[in-house]
Amino acid sequence: MAQPITLDIPHKHGRDAVRERLDKGIGKLAEMFPGGAVVDHRWDGNTMHFTVQAMGQKVASRLELFDAHVRATIDLPPFLSLFADKIRAKLAKEAPKLLE
Repeated sequence: MAQPITLDIPHKHGRDAVRERLDKGIGKLAEMFPGGAVVDHRWDGNTMHFTVQAMGQKVASRLELFDAHVRATIDLPPFLSLFADKIRAKLAKEAPKLLE
């Protein structure tokens, strides 16, 4: 399995506000993957676990909420690891907009 993509996304809101923004923007998270759609998502404390279906592959992901940032961890299957740099760049550019 390829190394997961891990990225810290800063925010200036409380955890509850960030959680609400993530719940409302879950569909936009899937758009960061080529042909992506969210299959499911659930919260476990301050961690959102979600699965994205992209190009016939399932991508397990999680977002951990901290006081000043969100840590995104995306476990790409081998086929999608070919797109890791593009996914990382799009996540770095677009994810902060979800938290504004």
